[in-house]
Amino acid sequence: MTTIHDFVREALTKGASRNDIKKALLSAGWQQDEVTNALDGFSDVAFVIPVPKRKPYVSAQEAFMYLVLFLTLYISAISLGTLLFQFINRAFPDPLLNDYGRLASLGLIRQATASLIIAYPIFVAITMILRRAIVKDPEKRSSKIRKWLTYITLFIAAGIIIGDLIALVMSLLNGDLTLRFVLKVLTVGGIAGVIFGYYLWDLKRDNESAS
Repeated sequence: MTTIHDFVREALTKGASRNDIKKALLSAGWQQDEVTNALDGFSDVAFVIPVPKRKPYVSAQEAFMYLVLFLTLYISAISLGTLLFQFINRAFPDPLLNDYGRLASLGLIRQATASLIIAYPIFVAITMILRRAIVKDPEKRSSKIRKWLTYITLFIAAGIIIGDLIALVMSLLNGDLTLRFVLKVLTVGGIAGVIFGYYLWDLKRDNESAS
């Protein structure tokens, strides 16, 4: 059975234009992304036969770098949220909170601060290293592990935003809405929203670069 990759290669060999190949495949029911991926498998250079385009190789080092990048992103986001939560608790204290609760809050502030001091600089450093690598070799933008981790992060952020809004609406309907609760909801939604927006924009930029 002829695959779409084989079809594109044979059509290019016989001199068909990329636009004609695209139209033929779309007319046959292939999806836009499938056609684009198949055509992107060959370089647009003049030669007697179609020249395969180099595919980025995901090394163990690259996988390690991306795993650490997203790990430090999650740690930084959680630590920032914890820190802001405790600041909100101190600005609007719970009258039922005892001395043990205040000491626990102080401990959470110290832990979150320590986590940010360690995790965030690592996140920034690895981001810069990976960006330099992409500038040097733009094909690294299509790294599968990068895209998988990005989509997982988008999924997690979207889930947090949806859950955050549900909690806000439930509290409103129950009549339990307080300034302290609203500030915490905004904190969670803000952090998740920034992460979601940035990585969605990053994926859009990848798609624009590929087109």
